[in-house]
Amino acid sequence: MPDMTGDDIANLFYLGLLAAALLVAFVASARAGMNRILQQMTVWALIFVGVIAAYGMWEDIRSTVLPQQSVMLDGARIELPRARDGHYYAVANINGTPTRFVVDTGATGVVLTKSAARKAGIDVDTLAYLNQAQTANGTVNIARTRVRSFGLPGAEIENFRVMVNEGEMRESLMGMSYLQTFSKIEIAGGQLVLLR
Repeated sequence: MPDMTGDDIANLFYLGLLAAALLVAFVASARAGMNRILQQMTVWALIFVGVIAAYGMWEDIRSTVLPQQSVMLDGARIELPRARDGHYYAVANINGTPTRFVVDTGATGVVLTKSAARKAGIDVDTLAYLNQAQTANGTVNIARTRVRSFGLPGAEIENFRVMVNEGEMRESLMGMSYLQTFSKIEIAGGQLVLLR
């Protein structure tokens, strides 16, 4: 082993100090990086838990935040809140099956989508689509039929005539053939009110 001079010892000492400084800097930056990584992992874990909780409680949140239709005094007064898109929506029963409708005072009758008609027990494949109706999207073929009962809760009508649209429709329409069974229809304060 060669003899070390004072300069060699000083150089070795200097390299040791430099290595120690680099090691401290690396540990400190890795530690700061680890802290940052742990913080980010915690934030993402909280976001994940929040999304899962919101998804699990969505029905409760929706019923609290979004206004719902209300029926008072055995169907004598029905209040429908205006939706964000400006339309009024109602859930009515077709043969006892709850179905969502757009309330449309410009529609002559109650028009069902094929999907809604199927869910209510109507065999849409045996219907005769012989009639036509004018819509905002043009002329459509419709079939006329009767259902055992139709209407809003507490205001159902037996043996009610409905139409089934042969084409595509996003929502079923609740038109005047049903709405005119109420004595009064009024719109006030962001609500459509139907009175018996």
